[in-house]
Amino acid sequence: MSLSKIDLLNVAFSTSVLGYAKPEVDTLVQGMAETLGQMAEERKELRQKVRHLEETLEGYRKREESMRETLVSTQRMVDEMTAQARKEAQLILDEAQSKASDIVRQAHQRLGQVHEDIANVKRWRTEFQTRFRGLLETYGRLLETRDPDVEKMEEMESKLTFLKKVK
Repeated sequence: MSLSKIDLLNVAFSTSVLGYAKPEVDTLVQGMAETLGQMAEERKELRQKVRHLEETLEGYRKREESMRETLVSTQRMVDEMTAQARKEAQLILDEAQSKASDIVRQAHQRLGQVHEDIANVKRWRTEFQTRFRGLLETYGRLLETRDPDVEKMEEMESKLTFLKKVK
């Protein structure tokens, strides 16, 4: 039996000599007791559900807070790692630029040395050509000049050759 507040207020009992009719009152009380019992059970179940849902909600809130903290922590780590990577990249770039400058400077020095070596080789070649020409000229003059001893030898040689043929 389910009665609302208005239904209960509007209940009219028949009267008897001693007051209201007992069976009607007993039936109403019995129905109200059942209804109150059911409502108490439902209320108890609802409170348990509410408590369970509040615990679940608290668990979700804790997870959410944990996730939020993890997200913030992760973002900080990402920011720190990004900053560190940028610093390392800048150091690598600075080091590479320094090495490149050293290599260019060494190449310029080596180029200067090569130019100097080429100038020395040209100078040595010119000096060698001059000396060699002088030597050739000297030998040429020697060849052109007739040595009297050589002429005598050649004359004797030709006489010997003649004598050998005559024999």
